[in-house]
Amino acid sequence: MKFLSSKNTQTIVIIVVVAGLLFLALSGYLTPLFNLSLNPLVSFQRWLSVRYLSARDFLTTPSDVVQLREQNAILDSQVTQLQTQLIEMEERLGEAQVCFALLDFGRTNPQYDYIAATVIGREISPFLQYIIIDKGTENGVRYGMPVVTQQGLVGRIDAVIARASRVKLITDSTSVVNIRLQSAALEAQLIGSLTGDLSLDMIPLDETVEPGDVVLTSGLGGNYPPNIFVGQVLSTQQRENALFQTASVQPIVNFESINAVLVIDNFEAINISPLIPEP
Repeated sequence: MKFLSSKNTQTIVIIVVVAGLLFLALSGYLTPLFNLSLNPLVSFQRWLSVRYLSARDFLTTPSDVVQLREQNAILDSQVTQLQTQLIEMEERLGEAQVCFALLDFGRTNPQYDYIAATVIGREISPFLQYIIIDKGTENGVRYGMPVVTQQGLVGRIDAVIARASRVKLITDSTSVVNIRLQSAALEAQLIGSLTGDLSLDMIPLDETVEPGDVVLTSGLGGNYPPNIFVGQVLSTQQRENALFQTASVQPIVNFESINAVLVIDNFEAINISPLIPEP
């Protein structure tokens, strides 16, 4: 009986102690004690976790870096290929736009037959204004044929061989084009220069020429067909004791960026110089 009584007493004591500890824990009285006992364990766990992650990164990073470098090299190669393809597509688009523009010019001027040609060379001398095209006598090109773009007048064939021709631009110092102003019944001569600038000569002093006036070929002289767009008047100049006034002209064609031209096939240039009286 004493043994059972002692055992029951121990059980009751244990229950009371556990209940007391539970009450103290739930009431927050044991929190400082728990913190004091658990903080070292948490600190050790944190220290161990940091060391583990560092060791893992040290062991796995080299392979990751190699993979990243390989992926970057692949991406760089793909970017280079895409840039090359983009440049090629832009060039093809530009060529297609030029071809469509030339085609539109031919449709709006059906009275002429045309030979399409690509510019394959330019005169490097600053004092000569020439381009070389890839069509020659084998394609029907002949000396003196006018050359145009979708914008306007370029020049005329100056020399020709079997598979290529030389075009003298209207900006050349030896070029003379008979023109008329669209806004007035005025005819004059368009003259090139060593610098590539264009000017109108032989304008009577009593004629009014305004900046912005449209310049077209007149057809006089037999070298060019009429009504081809040449450019616009920039300004006029009158000198003292001069018999005529002059004007500077801005050409409509950008001669530095010509890539393709049309040669007017069915226009026959006429040399009328033997009929012009000598001064």
